[in-house]
Amino acid sequence: MHEMGIAEKIVEIALASIPEDVKDPKIEKMNLRIGKFASVVEDSLRFCFSIIVKDTPLEDTKLIIKSVPVLVHCNKCGTEWEVDNPIFTCPECKATDLEMLSGREIDIDSIELAD
Repeated sequence: MHEMGIAEKIVEIALASIPEDVKDPKIEKMNLRIGKFASVVEDSLRFCFSIIVKDTPLEDTKLIIKSVPVLVHCNKCGTEWEVDNPIFTCPECKATDLEMLSGREIDIDSIELAD
């Protein structure tokens, strides 16, 4: 389950982002962007995250996860489209010389501290 490693890294980044001068910090919300081809099971990530954040400033953090579609660009004809199946051929020219523009990312968009 690689979600545990992802959750650990998210927590590490979040804790490092808390300003040192904030007393009793509490992270309220984290906004994540996860690509559909990142192979992340959202429920598993949430479960792993909840285990790791016990007794930390992230304990009651709400994870807001936005799914990022798989966007592909055809290097032959320039067509761009959203892929919704595992077939990677251009719908216009049937070429396979493609570039994935999005869909593999795991990004932290924002971290919100409680007042």
